[in-house]
Order: sequence, then C-alpha cells, then structure tokens
Amino acid sequence: MPLIFFLFLLISAAATISSVGATDHIVGANRGWNPGMNYTLWANNHTFYVNDLISFRYQKTQYNVFEVNQTGYDNCTTDGAVGNWSSGKDFILLDKAKRYYFICGNGGCFQGMKVSVLVHPLPPPPSSSTAAAGGVSKPNSAAARAWRSGLTESLCLGLWIGWIWLGSGWI
Repeated sequence: MPLIFFLFLLISAAATISSVGATDHIVGANRGWNPGMNYTLWANNHTFYVNDLISFRYQKTQYNVFEVNQTGYDNCTTDGAVGNWSSGKDFILLDKAKRYYFICGNGGCFQGMKVSVLVHPLPPPPSSSTAAAGGVSKPNSAAARAWRSGLTESLCLGLWIGWIWLGSGWI
C-alpha cells in the first residue's frame, strides 16, 4: 500500500511541475538600466522566448520603463505606451511572439536607455519520432534543456517525498 501511494505522489508531482522553464533576462546584466549602455548589443546576445521575463533594475527615483511601439522607440516618446513601470525592480512577462520596445520615459531614452527585443515562439518539445525518422536532434536546444530540467525537478521532488514518506518512519 505505501508503495502505491508513493508512486501516486511521484506521478502527481511530475504532472504538476511545468516542463518548460522560463528565463529571466536582466537588462544590462550587472550594470542594470542606466544611461550610456549599448542595450542593442545586450539584446543581440540573448534569445528570448514566449513566457520569458525581461527585468529592469534601476534607481526608481531617477528612471522608469515604458513599453511603446516602434514609433515611440525611434522617437523616444511615450505617446500610446502600452505599459509603464517604476518600481526599480520590474519583471515584465514576454507573453507573445513579437518584437517588444522599451524606453526610459523621463529623458533617459535620449541617452541610450532603450531596448528592443524579438521574442520567438517556444520551440517544440523533443519527440521520439524525430529520432525514429532518422532526423537530427539537437540535445542542447532550449526545448530539450527545459524538458530535461522539468524531468529532473519532478524526479527530485518525487524522491524527496518518497524519502520523507517511506524513509522517515512515518509508516
């Protein structure tokens, strides 16, 4: 009976843990959201997928973040902005495959505080039919890494629950 319950917990844990992990992209890395940075270069060194986060870290008394359209981005204007943030630690969900435009709305944009990111659709999960059909699989693709990460998390959680349940003398 305890083994059946343990297997039920393991399967439940595996089903509830998401197999796709999102990435949090911190704009400007350790330098944050400040004037004088080349955010185009920063963005070009990252790959963004649907459900990733883009994070802005800055002094909230000096700067802010606006999501704008391409015209607002090109002209450093907040007219027609679709979002704005001013906490100093802003986490923005990139929930659609499209190009996003962000600027600092209180003058910083004219000093380079603007970034545009292209968000890609999620890659398909790895499939056994690709290998069976003789296709080449990429074991280090984002989907494969996310799948392995979710599987590892599920297995660890299941083993931990099993150890607690069976190994601690509760039964």
